[in-house]
Amino acid sequence: MVRITKKTSQTIGLPPGTLFHVGERKAESVRVTIIDYDQANVEEKEVKSVDECFPFKDKPSVTWINVDGLHDLEVIEKIGTAFGLHPLILEGIANTEQRPKMEDYEQHIFVVLKMLYTEKEDDEVVAEQVSLVFGSNFVISFQERTGDVFEQIRERIRNAKGRIRKMGSDYLAYSLIDAIVDNYFIVLEKLGDKVEILEEGLLPTPKPETLPATQGLKRALISLRRSVWPLREVISGFERGDSALIKKPTRVYLRDVYDHTIQVIDTIEALRDMVSSILDIYLSSISNRMNEVMKVLTIIATIFIPLTFIAGIYGMNFEYMPELKWRYSYAIIWIVIIGVGVLMLSYFRRKRWL
Repeated sequence: MVRITKKTSQTIGLPPGTLFHVGERKAESVRVTIIDYDQANVEEKEVKSVDECFPFKDKPSVTWINVDGLHDLEVIEKIGTAFGLHPLILEGIANTEQRPKMEDYEQHIFVVLKMLYTEKEDDEVVAEQVSLVFGSNFVISFQERTGDVFEQIRERIRNAKGRIRKMGSDYLAYSLIDAIVDNYFIVLEKLGDKVEILEEGLLPTPKPETLPATQGLKRALISLRRSVWPLREVISGFERGDSALIKKPTRVYLRDVYDHTIQVIDTIEALRDMVSSILDIYLSSISNRMNEVMKVLTIIATIFIPLTFIAGIYGMNFEYMPELKWRYSYAIIWIVIIGVGVLMLSYFRRKRWL
């Protein structure tokens, strides 16, 4: 189940800029990969030591350093020292409970995003924090675990497809953000399929398992909204900011990402409304079924009230009751009982209560 509130009490009282990992450890070991490229050449490798990243700082080409695993604070600290990152940036990277945001530190821009994907076992939506730091000639991405949605970008760099090899680090940062936002549509499509399945099976036969499934979807959409809603402020800050690190050609593409973000938010709101309506329909269906059951029981009880009255009278142990000595009294009582029942059923049908 998606957890809405997070426990961050361990960081209370620490000085600003203190490195402290907040969140689950999602990687066995830290993995660092480097892709360095320009229009003519590309170099890609996985380094064994973080110190191998430092020579790329002053190269004129664009360097993408990707770090998988945030539990080793020494790696984060070394990268921060080598690239001159502000201590608050390092603190934000280590704290995986950040909301999406963008902070401009003049020489660097720090971006926090939520990368969403679904687990194959149960299709549960998982949110992973991705932190991006980029300067004039480098982009450093920090992820909680190995595996991401950036493989197509790596292929474009390797095969020189599109504009990415001709543009700077700002375009690479845009490409990473765009890949994360585009993956939201895949997650929302799967959630939309679940909502449709619930909705189709709800009206004919509402089942008890519908309620926990609907509640799980509702919680997932709340978590998605918290992950995506602040993103439009981030993209808007990119588009309208005056940072020299973001060049004018890249701002045009950022407008497209902003439109996609608004579309994602609208889709989430629509799915939330659908889930809420499903919950209302489910409760109404259960109430209607209960009303039908109570209606049948009430009709049966109403029919048997006069019959019980007749049976009660002739079940009394008085000696002098005139009908008791009649030869056909038993048959007459049955005729009266059946007649009363038929008359009451006919009356209920005329009133359309049956």
